[in-house]
Amino acid sequence: MRTILWFLYFWLYLIVVEPCRWRIRSLRRQGRILEHDLLSGRVIHNWARRLLAAAGARITVEGLDNLPEGPAVFVSNHQSYFDIPLAIGYLGDPKGLVSKKEIDRIPFIRQWMRELGCVFLDRENIRASAAALAEASDRVAAGYSMVIFPEGTRTETGEVGEFKAGAFRVAQKNRVPVVPFVLDGSNRLMGKHSLWIHPAAVRMRILPPIDTSGYSREDWKALPALTEQLVRDELAAMRQTAS
Repeated sequence: MRTILWFLYFWLYLIVVEPCRWRIRSLRRQGRILEHDLLSGRVIHNWARRLLAAAGARITVEGLDNLPEGPAVFVSNHQSYFDIPLAIGYLGDPKGLVSKKEIDRIPFIRQWMRELGCVFLDRENIRASAAALAEASDRVAAGYSMVIFPEGTRTETGEVGEFKAGAFRVAQKNRVPVVPFVLDGSNRLMGKHSLWIHPAAVRMRILPPIDTSGYSREDWKALPALTEQLVRDELAAMRQTAS
């Protein structure tokens, strides 16, 4: 029953706020970017938090003092579709995400995500993937932060997979900090091969930013594996303290 009610709420909320999205789109077309960003961020932030509450998520967030000022690239392990509202709702001010292209096919969702500055990635098309990452780099150059899940897909086991280099090229092009954060428990809300929702405790821990301003080519090459290990170690520590 919770799952059915959640999906009803999901769509009804988007329908109710659709006139607000028209106003937000109008602000963007008029070049009133600050007003656009404030209004779209507030609506999407509230929507994300309400979705999680309706799913029965009991959320603990740690490390908010590690959020940097200015643009950054945020990277995390990826456990569930719920990682998207977690990042939007609890990672400071709402940020754009690099998401898979399938999300761009969902009515209402794609429009709101584009207002937030999200980029859609086609993992099967190398040229399209490069174009999407270039678009994400342009967003960061314009002063916006981006969230990227460098594993490229949700975990099947709850463990951390290989961090691919594309996310880090967005940071490299703009010489901005990389901020690792760790998620645990979102796969218990909804698993990879299921649409059923179950209440669960979810933890988010934001790690200190990695200052990349003086990085050499070798440093950038090593960064994906380094960040992956930081996330892997922190996830293990979180689970140990929870047990």
